[in-house]
Amino acid sequence: MALKERVGTVVSDKMDKTVVVAVENRFPHPIYQKTVSRTTRYKAHDEANACSVGDRVRITETRPLSRTKRWTVAEVLTPNGAS
Repeated sequence: MALKERVGTVVSDKMDKTVVVAVENRFPHPIYQKTVSRTTRYKAHDEANACSVGDRVRITETRPLSRTKRWTVAEVLTPNGAS
C-alpha cells in the first residue's frame, strides 16, 4: 500500500506539536477548462515543533492521532518560505 503524500505551506503553528498545512490543488474546470485552484487544510503532527508559518513541508498520511489529525510532517522542504 502506497502512503499518500502532499506538499503544502504551513499556515498555523499555534498548537502544541501540531501544524495546519494548506495544500493547493489546481485542475481544469470540467466544462469551462479554466484553471481552478482549491485549497485543503490538513492538521499534521509535528513532534519537535520544528515548523513555523510559511514553511513548505511534505506531509504523509498516518493512523488517526486525534479527532482531526491524520497526517505527520515528513520533512521541511524550504524553511520559512525561502525560495
